[in-house]
Amino acid sequence: MRRWLFLIFLGLVSPAGAASMDQSLLKLDPEERAHQVCILKGILDINRAKKLTHVDRLKTSILSRATFDGTTVVAKGGAVRANHRWYQVKFTCAVTKDQMRATSFDYEIGPEIPESKWEDLALW
Repeated sequence: MRRWLFLIFLGLVSPAGAASMDQSLLKLDPEERAHQVCILKGILDINRAKKLTHVDRLKTSILSRATFDGTTVVAKGGAVRANHRWYQVKFTCAVTKDQMRATSFDYEIGPEIPESKWEDLALW
C-alpha cells in the first residue's frame, strides 16, 4: 500500500485509483504482476536518481527475455524511455511473495538504442 500512497502524494494516482490498481494487479498471473510492479518501481527509482530525465516507459524483455523465479525479476535486455529516447537497461527487481510490491530495484543504464531499431524492437 505504501507505493500507492507515494503515487497519490505525487498526484499520479487517486486513492480510488490505488484500490483499482491493486484489484487490476490481482487479476494478472504472478509473473506478469511482478513485471508490472517492477516497471512502476523502476520508473520511479530511475527518475528519482536523475541519471535520465523524464522517464516514462520501461520494458523488461526487449533484447532478451526477462526471468522470474517467484520473488525476483531479472532483465538483462530491457529498455527504458527518457526524453522520448530509448536506452538499454539491465535490472534486478525483488518483489514480495504475493508480487504486489517491488522491494528493491537495482539497475544499469546502457547505450541509447538507435531510432532505426525501434520498430523492429516494438518500441514506440
